[in-house]
Amino acid sequence: MENSSKQDIRRDARLRRSRFVESLPPIALKLAFHAPPTALMRLIGPNSCVALYLPVGSEAPADAFIEPLIMAGKSVCLPCLEDNSPDMLFRQWAPGEELVLGYAGISEPSPAAPIAIPDAIFAPLVAFDRRLNRLGQGGGHYDRVFARFDHAIRIGVAWSGQERDDLVLDPWDMPLHAVVTEREFIEGTTQS
Repeated sequence: MENSSKQDIRRDARLRRSRFVESLPPIALKLAFHAPPTALMRLIGPNSCVALYLPVGSEAPADAFIEPLIMAGKSVCLPCLEDNSPDMLFRQWAPGEELVLGYAGISEPSPAAPIAIPDAIFAPLVAFDRRLNRLGQGGGHYDRVFARFDHAIRIGVAWSGQERDDLVLDPWDMPLHAVVTEREFIEGTTQS
């Protein structure tokens, strides 16, 4: 059971994220995340399968990296929750391929798409700190994915306005290897 302090931080962080995104001029939204930073591509390195996500609401747009990653020879997969399972899986996907409505109305690859094992996982978040801790939506999906694919590089994608210094952590929370925002790339020394 999650403590009330973490729930309060999450509620406040969602509100701050929405306000931050609403405050950005349209040109800033259009240019944000237009290309992956060189340091991010170096971190991903030779890994060939990259898990991205399609943003919902005011989440930072990790999908902006799909084309550059494909151009760099990477395959892309997207998260799926099937049959009300608490365990997220990933299916291969490329622009133009079918998407279906999945859990909570989120678009995901067709159940016919091959299952993928990601080498790098881009995760949405509600908030992050300079120690590369991540506060997610609260369902624990990415926490379980990070534990299951502990070999994978964990990358948070966020708006700079989502940074905080008051995150409450649980024992199962795994820090990220990096966070990319519209302003900077923050890389840590976390080892898988």
